[in-house]
Amino acid sequence: MSVPSNVRRFEALLYASLMLDALSVAVQDRTPSAELTEQMIMTGTLLAGGMILLLVYFVRLAAHGRKNWPRWVLAAALVLSVISLGQIIGEKGMELDSAIEIVSCVLTTMGLYFSFTGDAQGWFNA
Repeated sequence: MSVPSNVRRFEALLYASLMLDALSVAVQDRTPSAELTEQMIMTGTLLAGGMILLLVYFVRLAAHGRKNWPRWVLAAALVLSVISLGQIIGEKGMELDSAIEIVSCVLTTMGLYFSFTGDAQGWFNA
């Protein structure tokens, strides 16, 4: 059985979003300060990388494993990302990594939209 076109769009948009997330992590300010040590910065970067890999697995599981629950986890991650992004922009203003994250959130929203509409509706099982 071939993968429906909306599921392919979902997969492509989510992978593009996760690539932008990796780029955003790469361009983040890693300058140590009194409240942020080098070890804390490295731990945060490694955690972000691990989270990106986990989300890549969830996209794969949803698109090719035909699982429904990873889509909901990805939707919840999007909500948390938007909340976090709002707080970061409120504190630091618009920076390069924030702009990249905005584009990433838009791509994720579009991808999730495709996963719940059109020929994707019958694809995912519980």
